Amino acid sequence: MKFPRLITLLAAVVSVTADAKIVSGVEVPDTLAIQQTELQLNGAGVRSKFFMDLYVGSLFTSLPSTEAASLIRGDQPSAIRLNITSSMITKEKLADALNEGFNNATDGNTTPIDSSINQFVEMTFANDISEGDQFTLVSAPEIGIYSYKNGEMLVLVEGDAFRRALLSVWLGDKPTDKSLKKAMLSQ
Repeated sequence: MKFPRLITLLAAVVSVTADAKIVSGVEVPDTLAIQQTELQLNGAGVRSKFFMDLYVGSLFTSLPSTEAASLIRGDQPSAIRLNITSSMITKEKLADALNEGFNNATDGNTTPIDSSINQFVEMTFANDISEGDQFTLVSAPEIGIYSYKNGEMLVLVEGDAFRRALLSVWLGDKPTDKSLKKAMLSQ
C-alpha cells in the first residue's frame, strides 16, 4: 500500500497566493501546494442558499478537468476548499448539510461508509465554525480524505468509497449546489 509515502506527501497544506483570484470577497490561490505536489485551481464559486452566500468552494486538481466523474474515480490527488463567508454557518448546520450531501451522493445508501462519515463529521466539525474559517479536504486516491481546518490537519478518513462519496457531495450527479459544481469544473 502507498500509505506511508502518501502520508508524508500530504502532511501539510500550504497556499500559494501569488496570482490569487477573488471570489465573493475571498482570495482563492491559483495553486495549492501539498508538500511535494502542487495542485492547480480548477474552478471556484459560491454556495448560496435563500439568496445568502454561505461559503466559497474551490477545486484544485493536478490536471485541469471539466469531467467530474474522472475526478471522482481518478487516481490523481485533488482538493476541495471551503472558505466560510457567513456567520450563519454552524458546525451543526454544516454537519447536517454534509450528511444530506452524502445521502444524495450515495442514492440513499450510506450504510457501507456510515462509520467513515461519522468519523469525518465528528473530527472535522468538533469545534465551532466562524466566518473566515477555511476547510481543505484533500483527496488521496486509494487512501481517503485528509481534512484540514485553517491549515491544521484534523483527521485522515481512510477508504476509497468514502473518498469518492465525499467528492460526489460537490461534484456528483446530485451535488449540493449545481451552480457551484459548474463553477468548480469551469477551469
